[in-house]
Amino acid sequence: MEKIEFTPELNEEPVEFFVVEQTMIAGTTYLLVTDKEKGDARALILKDVSKDGEENSTYAIVSEEKELDAVAGVFENMLEDVRFEKDE
Repeated sequence: MEKIEFTPELNEEPVEFFVVEQTMIAGTTYLLVTDKEKGDARALILKDVSKDGEENSTYAIVSEEKELDAVAGVFENMLEDVRFEKDE
């Protein structure tokens, strides 16, 4: 499983995530990432919000409920052993 490093904001400590899966929906790239490589883990769905021509990719956490539910459903269909539970 690929491990990638994200820098949340300038001058903040980098955070490492494991990339579980990637998909493209309507021309937008989404990543399903977790904090652990195996077993139950906290997961985030990240959306590529980079502008054309940028050298580095910029990702944002998907937080809008309709978009989150739709993309989570796509990932659940792609991965047989993945089930999402929302934190309340």
